[in-house]
Amino acid sequence: MRLKIILLIFALFWGVLIVRLYHISIKSNFYYEKLAKENVERKSYLKPVRGEILDAKGNYLAVNRIGFSLSLAPHLSIKKGQLKQAIETLREYFPDINATVMERVYRRYSSPYNHRFIKVIEFVPYDQMMRYYAQLSMLPMVKIEAETKRYYPYGRYAAHVVGYVGRSNRKENAADPVTAKVGRTGKSGLELYYNRLLEGELGYVISKVDARNRELSVLDRKEPISNRSLKIHLDMDLQKYIYDLLENKPAVVIVMRPSGEVLAAVSNPSFDPNLFVGGISVKDWKALQNNLGHPFTNKLINAVYPPGSVIKMGVALAASRAGKGILDEHEYCKGYITIDKSKHKFRCWSKWGHGDVDLRKSIRESCDVYYYDKSLKIGIDKIAKTLRQIGLGVKTGIDLPREYRGIIPDKAWKRKRYHQPWYKGETVIAAIGQGYDNITPMQIARYTAFLATGKLPTPILAAEINGKKVKPRRIKIPFNPYHMSLIRQGMIDVCNDRRGTAYKTMNQKKTGLPFLIAAKTGTAQVVSIPQDVKKRVKEEDLAYFKKSHAWITTYAPAKKPEYIITVLVEHGGHGGSAAGPIAAQIYRWLYLHGYIRAYPPPKPSEEQNATSDKTQEETPALRMDQTGLAKQKVP
Repeated sequence: MRLKIILLIFALFWGVLIVRLYHISIKSNFYYEKLAKENVERKSYLKPVRGEILDAKGNYLAVNRIGFSLSLAPHLSIKKGQLKQAIETLREYFPDINATVMERVYRRYSSPYNHRFIKVIEFVPYDQMMRYYAQLSMLPMVKIEAETKRYYPYGRYAAHVVGYVGRSNRKENAADPVTAKVGRTGKSGLELYYNRLLEGELGYVISKVDARNRELSVLDRKEPISNRSLKIHLDMDLQKYIYDLLENKPAVVIVMRPSGEVLAAVSNPSFDPNLFVGGISVKDWKALQNNLGHPFTNKLINAVYPPGSVIKMGVALAASRAGKGILDEHEYCKGYITIDKSKHKFRCWSKWGHGDVDLRKSIRESCDVYYYDKSLKIGIDKIAKTLRQIGLGVKTGIDLPREYRGIIPDKAWKRKRYHQPWYKGETVIAAIGQGYDNITPMQIARYTAFLATGKLPTPILAAEINGKKVKPRRIKIPFNPYHMSLIRQGMIDVCNDRRGTAYKTMNQKKTGLPFLIAAKTGTAQVVSIPQDVKKRVKEEDLAYFKKSHAWITTYAPAKKPEYIITVLVEHGGHGGSAAGPIAAQIYRWLYLHGYIRAYPPPKPSEEQNATSDKTQEETPALRMDQTGLAKQKVP
């Protein structure tokens, strides 16, 4: 027994000895070999120059300003006053620099094991540095390196689209080696979405050094890959025009081609992205946070709103698929409906009602009761399925980061979200774009492009990525052509028939344009109206935050759509009166600047017919021939 114990101890001793010997002689060899190599070789990374962003006409939206950074030699003694003396020397040349911050930065990175210069001033503009470059370059304790700083020439005009670059954090540094070395990364907008492209790729220099880390020779060198540019479809002349047109109104405007190319995208109010490049001050940040207009929020894709009546065409398409003949049936509007035995009235916006209503009239005059009745016949699940298919309540896929999905509810959604059943009353409210419905303006613009062409596009900002053109994408979604034609006719009537909800601001005589505009208005309530209120308070008499959001979404020319314009004015009131004039002025700008090809002016008889108050029964053939759509006599 004793012999076995002795042999076991002997075996364990030699086992440990062999393992330790393997670790020291073989495994650790790689580690010590690496340390030894680092003692004779130094790898310095070469930073790439960030690519520029240009608009469709070649105007620069994001550029790099040339300057220099200043670094101090390592191992400057704090006790002996060497660090303080070096900082005071720099202050003699640049009195505005903060000595306290410089000392704090130096202390943070100072270490006996660090043999590299420590950067204490990140950027000095070129013109300021060149006055003292010769003197500073003679100081052995100071190292000058070329640097670039991001600058946005158009400032607030395109802030939500272009975004901005800011200092990177630990998480961003760990995820991207280029960001870790550069210390800057895209934080929002295109700067974030295309960050990997714009930042380029690191280069490096491998040098042979002595024991004091002094360079003896260059062993290898690889140049960085820089200046990967991004050209976008945005036209800054149009973008500026729209921004100034809004006059500080909290609003969203999108101008897009039916193929999905975004020419203008304004989220108002905005902010100056240049504030963030070097680190925003507490004062400026609080000003942004306390602004009730939410200037820092990209309302194009990061804010959701009830769509109101602009959703009605989508509900109509859901009805066209739900069952044969459902959409062809007329509904009678007496100003309200009740459900089953309930006395609760779901009211139309017109307290007098619209009488007998068909599809075309329902769009032209935006009858709520028509859609109440249709929704009860088809149910919320079928409505939701179709609306999502044509782009509502789903991400558009635009090349901007952190896009919101929004909400188009159905029974399963409510059960998951609130653990409650779905009620019929919620169906009728959802059918007119209220209740749980919440979507982004970009979704409405995309959905409008589908209504105009029958094809659902993916909105795109990028036109050329590093010199290569980007091809827009669209998918065709089949619906009954006859119903699509009636919907388009109704949208033309919205602007060009005296009973249309946008006639006063967007009829052809008012705009002075030689082509017809098709549209749908929406007045999305933000507060409910109690049942005991018999007479609604006028929108203009409501407190600002109780006013409805004003929508209008349009396309033109109606015969052959070339542009989509969607406008949302927060708490603007009625869509036709608040958002309509904005859309009309943008169309005039597009026409005057050659975006819309010159249509021959309409003949006097045709113009009179387009704006007359004759009934559709009297002029159906003329109206249909004028718009190039299917002929349909409306009862």
